[in-house]
Amino acid sequence: MTSYLEFEKPVAQLEERIKDLRGVDANDDVDVASEIARLETKSAELLASTYSSLTPWQKTQVARHPSRPHFRDYVEHAFEDFMPLGGDRYFGDDLAIMGGFARLNGRRVMLIGHEKGHDTQTRIQHNFGMGKPEGYRKAIRLMELAGRFELPVVTLVDTSGAFPGIEAEERGQAEAIARSTEACLALPVPMVAVIVGEGGSGGAVALASAERVLMLEHAVYSVISPEGCASILWRTSDKAPEAAQAMKVTAQHLKRLKVIDRIVKEPVGGAHRNPTITAQSLGKALSEELDALADLPSETLIRTREERFLQLGG
Repeated sequence: MTSYLEFEKPVAQLEERIKDLRGVDANDDVDVASEIARLETKSAELLASTYSSLTPWQKTQVARHPSRPHFRDYVEHAFEDFMPLGGDRYFGDDLAIMGGFARLNGRRVMLIGHEKGHDTQTRIQHNFGMGKPEGYRKAIRLMELAGRFELPVVTLVDTSGAFPGIEAEERGQAEAIARSTEACLALPVPMVAVIVGEGGSGGAVALASAERVLMLEHAVYSVISPEGCASILWRTSDKAPEAAQAMKVTAQHLKRLKVIDRIVKEPVGGAHRNPTITAQSLGKALSEELDALADLPSETLIRTREERFLQLGG
């Protein structure tokens, strides 16, 4: 069942009407096919119109949609032969950050990313995609493994931020995030990062310091959540829409600012309406980026990453 966002209510009303008419068509002799076709056309046009002019705050809501595809969905629909690897070899395993060997259109890669979960049980299990120190240390271990075996690294970023709990701080959260960022920048192999949902603060940057950074069309990427920014500036999270506008969190803004390199189109109505098509489009884009980076020497890759991040904000 589709979960509608607040700004999608007009579309929801049309689709509910279509559902009711289909029930009439199935149970009675009344021919309502033409009315159903008219409403379906109207609904599709309204959905396309709505999603062509989303505000930054509305895009933030889409990026957080409960049905939006996450790491496991992309593994299922865009990659093959995924072999998960667990543990940081220091403390334990963190299911908010997952990774392992995989194949992308026949190419062997190291795949790492955030997993948020889809229901209450799995969201708790994956800590809502908020990584702990052991998660980032696992990512470092996998990146070092990729360098040893000369495998390109692909990361799928989708987190509101690293876990802020006291136990994470006790185990060195800040140091783990910094080391993960350092590991990205020092990789001797190609690295492509994709913001597939939320890219929040250092918890996202720790897996996104790549020479090529992509974003899905309705993803968001920022140093802090709009609510957090609003709480600091205006002392109320009610100003989150204004904060999102000012922060330029959307893929379109960030492409113009050269923070990211490429926007991957989503199906009309967002990735949650067709996760399979979204994953296939992402897989194609990733293959193209990895093809372009495949023959570059390690020194060029490392220098490209360093120059990229030194130029931000310049």
